[in-house]
Amino acid sequence: MKKLLLAAGLMAGLATPAFAISTADRIVAVVNNSVITRSDLEKRQQEVTANLQHQNIGLPPAELLSRQVLDQMINEQLQLQFASNNGIRVGELELDSAMQNVATQNKTDLAGLRAQLAKDGLTLEQLREQVRKDMLLQRVREREIASRVNVSDQEVEQVLKSAIGSKHTEYHLAVIQVNVPERADVAQIEQRRQKLLKAAAELKAGKPFAQVAASYSEAPNALQGGDLGWRNATALPADFTQMLDKLPVGEVTDIVRASGSLYLFKLVEKRNDSAPQFIQQYRVRHILIKTNEATSEAEAYTRILQVQDRLKRGAKFEDLAKQFSEDGSAALGGDLGWVSEGDMVPDFQRAYLALSAGQVSEPVKSPFGWHLIRVDEIRSQNVSGERERLALKQQLRQRKMEQSYTDWLEQLRSAAFIDDRLIEQ
Repeated sequence: MKKLLLAAGLMAGLATPAFAISTADRIVAVVNNSVITRSDLEKRQQEVTANLQHQNIGLPPAELLSRQVLDQMINEQLQLQFASNNGIRVGELELDSAMQNVATQNKTDLAGLRAQLAKDGLTLEQLREQVRKDMLLQRVREREIASRVNVSDQEVEQVLKSAIGSKHTEYHLAVIQVNVPERADVAQIEQRRQKLLKAAAELKAGKPFAQVAASYSEAPNALQGGDLGWRNATALPADFTQMLDKLPVGEVTDIVRASGSLYLFKLVEKRNDSAPQFIQQYRVRHILIKTNEATSEAEAYTRILQVQDRLKRGAKFEDLAKQFSEDGSAALGGDLGWVSEGDMVPDFQRAYLALSAGQVSEPVKSPFGWHLIRVDEIRSQNVSGERERLALKQQLRQRKMEQSYTDWLEQLRSAAFIDDRLIEQ
């Protein structure tokens, strides 16, 4: 069960309303109209510690870990407050469906999930609130970042033309990132640089990169050791790939400044493979009940449950799609053809990626309504030609989204009232 919680998101406490604070508990941060208490921080720190140990990452010194965890909690609170202030919600029906999906992925039902959680001293209600929070944070990022980032076909063509010799080179990278405020003065920039120099000194002294990243990095993946995975050369700035090509595998770059942040990159691995590149593709069908002015979310959910009941009683998915689906694919039995990551909206994509061939999802909510999704087949497909262009487009978009998210979060912090009291204690 612990692996489930680590995958779904750490069981992190939310900031506490002021009226609920015990007189024996200390406030470590005020974030606009919410507070984070010492007990909130200690609880999260225990969870992060368990997660780092699970990943075999050495623990940072206690005071550095407290700082990293508190910064993470402040960032989450700001985003949750943004969601509340801007009408971003997760409905109870969506949450019911998400909880059912968690149970299904763990090969049990909700009663079984409750029993598994109890063995770890947790409740189903705690997991439900964590899932709600994770969905809200994802929804904020999708609305404020993903929906506004685009990569044109012209950009893709320009990158391909300028990267003929390196288009098959890939780098496995890890990062330590320190963010610089948009209007930072010379003193502030130097202060941020000194933080990164301290990290660099610890790396030179032999400390593992993942441990130093967990101690100092301000990137979203800091408490996962800073691993960025594989990045294609075509999706990276040309001057950056030139630097990486001169860097021995296992070594760390000098400080790199780009797009308002300071970085140390580690070249974990490098590969150059001109052989055909393959990606996973999924043959997907779905049944859609739309939500609109005439059909409320509750009505659509009831109808999709009725379709699901017929399916469980032996009706064919294709026949039900033809009869009930409100999508253009209905006449084809709900067949959407072969799809790859990035082809569908995030909620729909997360659902089909979790399915095995022949498996049907629980009801899934997307911006269009409620779906039942079935994966008919899964294959590896050569991504040369048009698929290669699409893969590059997705990588370029991912790079833009990462930077946009960093910039947006810094703006959110600069506009907020944050009273950080951890240093005082």
